[in-house]
Amino acid sequence: MVRKLATKHIAQLVPLLFNMMVDLNDDDGWATADEITDDDNDSDPVVGESSLDRLACSLGGKTILPLVVNCLSQMLASNDWKHRHAALMAVSAVGEGCHKQMEGMLPQIVDAVLKYLQDPHPRVRYAACNALGQMATDFCPGFEKRFHDRVIPGLSMLLEDHANPRVQAHAGAALVNFFEDCPKNVLLPYLDAVVAKIETVLTTKMKELVEKGNKLMLEQIVVTLAALADRAEEKFVDYYDRFMPCLKYIIQNASTPELQLLRGKTIECVSLIGLAVGREKFMTDASDVMDMLLKTQTGDIEISEDNPQLSYMISAWARICKILGKQFEPYLPYVMGPVLKAASLKPEIALMDSDDMKVVEEDEDWQFVCFGDQQNFGIRTAGLEEKATACQMLVCYARELKEGFVTYAEEVVKLMVPMLKFYFHDAVRSAAAESLPYLLECAKIRGEGYVNEMWHYICPELLSAIDADPEKEVQSDHMSSFAQCVTTMNSRCLTEEHMTTLVKVLDKFLKEHFERAAERQLKRKDEDYDEVVEEELLGEDDTDVFLLSKVADILRSLLSIYKQDFFPYFDQLLPHFATLLQADRPWPDHQWALCVFDDIIEYGGPGCARYQEYFLQRMMELLGSPSAEVRQAASYGVGVLALYGGEGFAKICANAVPLLIQVIEAPESRSMEHVFATENAISAMSKILLSCSQEVNAQELIPRWFSWLPVWEDEEENPHVYGLLCSLLEVSHPALLGENNSNLPTLCLK
Repeated sequence: MVRKLATKHIAQLVPLLFNMMVDLNDDDGWATADEITDDDNDSDPVVGESSLDRLACSLGGKTILPLVVNCLSQMLASNDWKHRHAALMAVSAVGEGCHKQMEGMLPQIVDAVLKYLQDPHPRVRYAACNALGQMATDFCPGFEKRFHDRVIPGLSMLLEDHANPRVQAHAGAALVNFFEDCPKNVLLPYLDAVVAKIETVLTTKMKELVEKGNKLMLEQIVVTLAALADRAEEKFVDYYDRFMPCLKYIIQNASTPELQLLRGKTIECVSLIGLAVGREKFMTDASDVMDMLLKTQTGDIEISEDNPQLSYMISAWARICKILGKQFEPYLPYVMGPVLKAASLKPEIALMDSDDMKVVEEDEDWQFVCFGDQQNFGIRTAGLEEKATACQMLVCYARELKEGFVTYAEEVVKLMVPMLKFYFHDAVRSAAAESLPYLLECAKIRGEGYVNEMWHYICPELLSAIDADPEKEVQSDHMSSFAQCVTTMNSRCLTEEHMTTLVKVLDKFLKEHFERAAERQLKRKDEDYDEVVEEELLGEDDTDVFLLSKVADILRSLLSIYKQDFFPYFDQLLPHFATLLQADRPWPDHQWALCVFDDIIEYGGPGCARYQEYFLQRMMELLGSPSAEVRQAASYGVGVLALYGGEGFAKICANAVPLLIQVIEAPESRSMEHVFATENAISAMSKILLSCSQEVNAQELIPRWFSWLPVWEDEEENPHVYGLLCSLLEVSHPALLGENNSNLPTLCLK
């Protein structure tokens, strides 16, 4: 509505926001400042930039980008550095909201921005770094693939801007953004040059720290080094010895309060390098590093709850645990205390009237929601990120150490289960859910009774969390956790009450799936509908499809254990899956409905005939679907029907052969888009030849089947293909070997 009715006002507003962004102070000490204070959120430049960001995200690039471009060209050409700075910061601000429209203009935008890496004014160079770093995030990984040859050298050049450490540091930060999503094969050719640059800067800045106390760039360069190693992985092993002694020296000696952040970032860097190069290389230093970190805990170096090192240490311990595996167990008694303490944080909350608000409204650690009548709900957010990090680290310990973590399993379960409903932070709830199957696995060493007791504590709360969570992304994590828990238990672990509750929850979700889809169709007929709305609706579609896939995961886990005994419960959901398969539903509905029926066939065996009127005809029809994902699911279904459906389905599977051949021999069937559907169809043919050979002309089909080999993409299905090949070779099947064994040379090649 705003896009249509307020066009004139928006055209007037955008230049005003640029004018606000120009309102910068001349500060001669800005570029050399070693302590960075946060910008005033109420200042004109910050308000202008954040408003431009919000406008772009809410109104979209089709409306906003032309107005921004009109301002950019003039401001970039200005002699006033403040105008050039504002223009470059605007490029950073609108990338997310104008993503679709900017993507086609990226070559011109990058050309324009790169020039300003050499601008005479340091704050303009800073803004150019900011723009490149933000575009690396907003347009990844295409940005990295297309512009690496200019962006990496350009930003690396500014790492040498020693006269302006703030610009230096921002170039390092922009490189971090670039490295994070840069394909490894793209980055590797630059490794020698970038490592040499970082090594030089690290040496120089270590000297500056000793002589002048400057630490800003040193803090940044260890982060840049960590990001580089993280992306280079095992290829970083050649550079390991050039950096590890210096980094260990920093951890050992950066013990004063003003160096806490430097020490924390260096701890992070060392652990990421260790993870990159692997256990064999890192083992020589692992003990030293852990001893240095544990000194922090045992009192040699004092550490408080608000010490910035703490969150870095908690994350580093988890990485080192991943590297050392079982050898990390002796360290658990030392590291679990602070991790559990951080994970157990209870946020401070309050109901405040307007007078109370005046006291704390300037405190950035508090966030408020107004309920009207001068009532405000406030939560102190300080510590929540650390809580989420600690919860994720507990996941890591349970996953990596398995039974070695059993001493803490019960305590952690009792901590995590209530946090399934910790609505103050999404990542806490997600980590809580993720931990549960690993904790059950840990507990198995103490016997079936112990595990069952733990599961019956978890199950009702997890079901309730699935039903109640307001965030779809977190809800999907809960559903994934439930499926993994059932698989981990590997027994009929649900009581009748649990099963009834689960079916009700899934029934409710499936009903809402159809309701939300209908609502989106209505929005497509609304007068305000346009391409921006369509993008939002497609995003909602994707979210719903992902949740539907999690429903399929839960059903698969139950069918794999309960088999036909689950059918009476599935009957209550059957109408929904029949609807999902209808011709007027979108292809993802077809895909996931087929996946569920595939599992019914695979785990229900001949009993799947109970549902054949719902799936059989549609499965055959959908072998010809335009969607590769649907063809893959349909092909897999035919294959498991041949293997597990029994004699009653043998003729039906034989009738599917011409349809499978069409899938396999279609043009472009081996392209990346179609190859998994093709290989599933080849696998289905293999299963038909193996289990239903009496219904097909094997003499005619086997040579044709052999011509489709090799297969290589689908690691789960290919054993069925090569299993048949081995069986045919064992009996020297003439249809495979050919007349006078003429196919032997080809067999050797394949």
